[in-house]
Amino acid sequence: MSLLFVGDVMQHDSQISAAFDPISKSYDYGACFQYVKPVVRSADIAFANLEVTLAGPPYKGYPQFSAPDELAKGLKDTGFDVLVTANNHCVDRGRKGLERTIDVLDTLGIPHTGTFKDAAAREVQYPLIVEKKGFRFSLLNYTYGTNGIPVTTPNIVNLIDTLQIRKDLFKAKLQQTDAVIVFMHWGAEYQDAPNRAQKELAQFCLNNGATLVVGAHPHVLQPMQWNKEKNQLVAYSLGNFVSGQQSRYRDGGAMLWVEFEKQMSSDSVSSVRIKNASYELAWVYRNNEVPKKYFILPMKEFEQDTLLINNPAIVDRMKEFAVDSRSLYKKNIDIDESDRMAFETSYFKILLTTSSDSITIMDTTANIGFYGLYPEPEKDSLINWTTGKFYDREIAIEALHQIKSSTRYNDARLIWYYWDKRMEELSSGK
Repeated sequence: MSLLFVGDVMQHDSQISAAFDPISKSYDYGACFQYVKPVVRSADIAFANLEVTLAGPPYKGYPQFSAPDELAKGLKDTGFDVLVTANNHCVDRGRKGLERTIDVLDTLGIPHTGTFKDAAAREVQYPLIVEKKGFRFSLLNYTYGTNGIPVTTPNIVNLIDTLQIRKDLFKAKLQQTDAVIVFMHWGAEYQDAPNRAQKELAQFCLNNGATLVVGAHPHVLQPMQWNKEKNQLVAYSLGNFVSGQQSRYRDGGAMLWVEFEKQMSSDSVSSVRIKNASYELAWVYRNNEVPKKYFILPMKEFEQDTLLINNPAIVDRMKEFAVDSRSLYKKNIDIDESDRMAFETSYFKILLTTSSDSITIMDTTANIGFYGLYPEPEKDSLINWTTGKFYDREIAIEALHQIKSSTRYNDARLIWYYWDKRMEELSSGK
């Protein structure tokens, strides 16, 4: 069972503007998440800190956030399964904002925890149980405060209170889940080391039954440590998953992978332990469009990229983030950078027909059928037909020559794609 945790999901004014489509008069976050989507979707369960309200228009960034509902839709489409909502911005828009955020997430079917409409809801829903593939986890979430904005009765925001946390951890124990996860909103902003209060609170949670303690709020990375002997892990801060903060150290974050393993004994008693833990880096790229667009770039796929980012100054900033982050994470204990293989993002297809041609039954067999046959929408509602994907250029060229010599498609052409975007036509295969 693989769990993926990311840090702060924020929406500053520039991000809201970037997501707005002036033609449809609507918001769309597909572009922002498109490059990190394969990574998130590869996790069995993915968690994020939703550090905005979904209070409806007028939409606004700092200091009192209200993001478009499409942000939550984008997170779900990207593959996030669970959101935590207890943070210092959760009551930025008062009772209406807190309750509407809950309603939007419920309507979208996104499990969440940390804020509640009333005590009755908290009693029934907390700690949140997350289940998948035969594993069950208890999830708890707390914040140090709400920026001085009072929580309106009967709403409840889980504040950091060790007496209450102890009670909640005891209740989690009674749920008899495989592991207890505590997501904390804590620490000092922009400090790359946990303070004494964070360390003491993390140890308090671990002493009272937590297996994982994951932190947010500082907006920069802080170290993480895995105690293999005790089967306990703490990540003090995962930084910004996406935000409008573009200064050094704040322009990216870490994605924490935690893999669990369950073993059954001869008497059918299960034992669950952390099998592996690692991190990945993700950097927020802002391009030169007006308004600027935001993209979350997983470093595995983009550290050596020369196509999306062709501005040397921006490349240097991304490299600076990577160097800074890896230097800080030398302080980690038993948590290294993930050895995940990068996703194949460049591939080829063979274009068989133009929109005016037709595909016959005979084409689905023999040479064409072997390579696959797929419709590809073209502008003006026209359809082209292509083969399936080839990740090896030489094999694609061989297939092109075979199709041109043994089928009626002697004008077939090779097309190169990058991140599912059609880049250029290689008519001769060269």
